[in-house]
Amino acid sequence: MSTPSIATSSATSPSSVPFAGQILLLEDDPAIAQTVSFVLEREGYRVRACGWLHEARSALASNAPDLAILDVGLPDGNGLDLCRELRQGPLARLPVLVLSARSEEGDKVLGLELGADDYLAKPFSNRELVARVRALLRRAQAPVASTAPAVAGFVVEAEGSRVRFHGELLPLTRRELGLLLRLLKAPGRIHSRDSLLDAVWGMDADSGDRTVDTHIKTLRAKLRQVRPDLDPIRTHRGMGYSLE
Repeated sequence: MSTPSIATSSATSPSSVPFAGQILLLEDDPAIAQTVSFVLEREGYRVRACGWLHEARSALASNAPDLAILDVGLPDGNGLDLCRELRQGPLARLPVLVLSARSEEGDKVLGLELGADDYLAKPFSNRELVARVRALLRRAQAPVASTAPAVAGFVVEAEGSRVRFHGELLPLTRRELGLLLRLLKAPGRIHSRDSLLDAVWGMDADSGDRTVDTHIKTLRAKLRQVRPDLDPIRTHRGMGYSLE
């Protein structure tokens, strides 16, 4: 099988458009890759396009981007595999947008469970793509609230940018960190899914209750990796979650 030829846009961002960030694009369809690259470069982003999974891994190892856009079906694997790898490594908090022709709810939920920050189904409009990229980068750059009372087993460090659980540094994504800090801020209080969604994703988030549930699930799994005997996050049916 020959390597997909990814033709990146030959157009460069106008000098009047400031540099907006570095983006890794993993997309094996040359036409889509060229279109996405052109649209984003026109907005000031610098795009590195890859058509193979192994190329994207090499690109990430050599130069960490500000955001990754991952296709799902690829010649040598699945973009969701790379998403899962990112969440377990040093780039755990890298914003990830999944592009996929699979638009069923189950596919979106799977992508979110594996650590994607957003999921955009094909076909999509260029304006929506740019808006979602901007939103992800804006949230990634926003300071995370660090005020949290002391809760047994948890230590918030570096102005709220990381949390230790029983001495172990948790490899949290930005959304998982936001959820945990929100729960830590008011231990014992029941937080509704809507309030967690508004606090962590923002009022304009294009997400629902299932998004909160999937991120709570992955957060719980990471806590259990440190202390399998503990489950500090309590589910209140029909109401929400609390930290006990």
